[in-house]
Amino acid sequence: MKKLLKIILLVNLALINSVSAEPELTPELKAGKEKALTICSACHGLNGQAASAGNSVLIPNITAQHKNYLVARLKAYKSGEIKHPQMTVVAQMLTEQDIENVSEWYSRIKITIADPEVEIAPPK
Repeated sequence: MKKLLKIILLVNLALINSVSAEPELTPELKAGKEKALTICSACHGLNGQAASAGNSVLIPNITAQHKNYLVARLKAYKSGEIKHPQMTVVAQMLTEQDIENVSEWYSRIKITIADPEVEIAPPK
């Protein structure tokens, strides 16, 4: 009986630790998050949701965009292929590795869609 209780206690402790532990980010994701926080979040938000102007041509939401799309766009802004007064300046502040990292960060953000007709109980 004591052995069974110890096993149950250890399993519960392991479950508590796995639920409460913050997921470990790769070095690339950490760097991408930091760069997004310091450069991109003023307009696009850290979570990719535009802080102002909503999801518009002025400041689009970039949550869950494909990484390759984000990389291509940032490189095009940086090279001047796409001319945009703010994004050209911002992209020129990014190294090639920064572009990879920040694109990885925003591409990994997941979105959830809730049916507005379904009432969701608040978390307990």
